[in-house]
Amino acid sequence: MDVLVIDVGGTHVKILATGRATERKLASGPKLTAAQMAAGVRALARGWKYDAVSIGYPGPVVRNRPAAEPHNLGAGWVDFDYEAAFRRPVRMINDAAMQALGSYEGGKMLFLGFGTGLGTTLIVDGVVVPMELAHLPYRRATFEDYVGERALARMGERKWRRHALDVIERLAAALAPEDIVLGGGNARLLRELPPRCRLGGNANAFPGGLRLWARAAARARAARGKRP
Repeated sequence: MDVLVIDVGGTHVKILATGRATERKLASGPKLTAAQMAAGVRALARGWKYDAVSIGYPGPVVRNRPAAEPHNLGAGWVDFDYEAAFRRPVRMINDAAMQALGSYEGGKMLFLGFGTGLGTTLIVDGVVVPMELAHLPYRRATFEDYVGERALARMGERKWRRHALDVIERLAAALAPEDIVLGGGNARLLRELPPRCRLGGNANAFPGGLRLWARAAARARAARGKRP
């Protein structure tokens, strides 16, 4: 099966398909709607063959659909018909969860994505647990207000780094992971990594999107095996 993987971010939408070595991208931003994303991706993927689509969505996903509108994009994402737009079966997952899935090596892993916002996912023995910790209270605002892209621009790299390390320490203490992956474009600013931490990369979203369909196929085979 050839899969088109779409990683929807606050500044860019990036795509890659099975067998392709180089990603393509289009500009995102606070006015981007779901319909605009789909039209842009279809044009960007022209000439690529794909049988199914994986979408990493920057917000909560429940039962393969967005549960809320994204904080950093335009409106119209919750009710949009993605399968009709792409004329393919679609699997959707939180964007941090998709990057986490592509980074996973086993055990209990915490993923923290330092990008436009703060993406958070826990994977326990292969079970993906997407979380929305970014908007929980922290100091005088929320986690994202201290470690997101706007915080970096507002306070500078040194203060941002101090808050990022504090957030990592707090979440690691609360969730007790064996492995911590730091992803997102700003993770590279963390010069010395805390214990149990390793750097991930935005490109891990693509193998994560491919794994989504591999896992779906495995579940379907298991279900067929249980039928009388």
